[in-house]
Amino acid sequence: MDYWLECIHCKATYSKEEIIYTCKKCKDILDVKYTYEDGSLDQARQGVWRYRNFLPIENGKKIVTLNEGNTTLFKCDNLAKVLGIRELYIKNEGENPTGSFKDRGMTVGVTKALEYGAKAVGCASTGNTSASLAAYSAKANLKCLIFIPSGKIAFGKLAQALVYGADVYTVQGNFDKAMELVTKLGKKGKIYLLNSINPYRTEGQKTLAYEIAEQLGEDNSIDRVFVPVGNAANINAIWKGFNEFLRFDYLEKLPRMFGVQAKGANPLARTFELNSKYKPIPKPETIATAIRIGNPISWKKATAAAKNSNGFIFSVTDDEILEAQALLAQKEGIFVEPASASSIAGLKKLVEDNEIGKDERIVCVTTGNGLKDPNVVVDNFKNKIKKIKDINKIKL
Repeated sequence: MDYWLECIHCKATYSKEEIIYTCKKCKDILDVKYTYEDGSLDQARQGVWRYRNFLPIENGKKIVTLNEGNTTLFKCDNLAKVLGIRELYIKNEGENPTGSFKDRGMTVGVTKALEYGAKAVGCASTGNTSASLAAYSAKANLKCLIFIPSGKIAFGKLAQALVYGADVYTVQGNFDKAMELVTKLGKKGKIYLLNSINPYRTEGQKTLAYEIAEQLGEDNSIDRVFVPVGNAANINAIWKGFNEFLRFDYLEKLPRMFGVQAKGANPLARTFELNSKYKPIPKPETIATAIRIGNPISWKKATAAAKNSNGFIFSVTDDEILEAQALLAQKEGIFVEPASASSIAGLKKLVEDNEIGKDERIVCVTTGNGLKDPNVVVDNFKNKIKKIKDINKIKL
């Protein structure tokens, strides 16, 4: 298999030998293109590296892995019954080593850093990216620099970055400001940049689609897939994975892709809902910290994935997210962080709007473990904690 980089806008191409993040001609982002020779799977492995023949890595000896991937695809009959649909599955990415889907990308991205001979890696993050990069760079013995916004960041994620030994820097401003600074370091060659602007990192995330197809078995047709959207790379990566598996006849048909943003951080949703031009949100606000991003780097890729699949991107409120988080936990025993629950909230919203047929087969991707951001949950359920002196007064 050979591969190269191609600009998503002007189609300029770049060699895999060159460390580059954006197009030199038009400054747009890049995609990895392949000439596939072998679509076989590694039957001896599970997880991301089962799909080695679909990933842009040259040297197998440099692979940095924490056994990511192979997360459970839960058949959620209780929740399906509540929502009134035939068949619902939850792809629970919170089972990954650091508790989020980011590990799929980091195993590939950090491996690529070693192939390029990097000594240091870095990223801007609202939480999950930093936790994942810190873990994988520790495994690879690479110096790790993390830039976080000065606003709230979930302690569960910050604790991970710190304990894994990363150098953490607070930036005055939101995620977009942190991203601006770390990108400058990357383009100066000081670090190997591993945000989703890095085309190789997001290649690891497409393996989520491969797993869904395999886990569903022989009849793996899906009607719709719902994905939380923050920096917007994941929905495109998953769409790319489905297309590649269809090419090798591992998939029956392509699903429709639906991206879900929080209403306070919904620049992409606005372009769909208002049929308007893309416009960043300067000060995004939402309790779903993992998707609190006002200017997603991969917005063009995400838009293309939604449109090309006959889907769309829309938004839900914080209250709808918290309701969905509780509903998933109480009906299926699956605890996800608020950002993850946006996919469930989005599904629920479309069902209530009569946009979804009762016989459809749906997959919702939940991107991070609930313990990543526990403070939001405790605040939301304070009224559930009751004082008791006499156990005889407890009503069952």
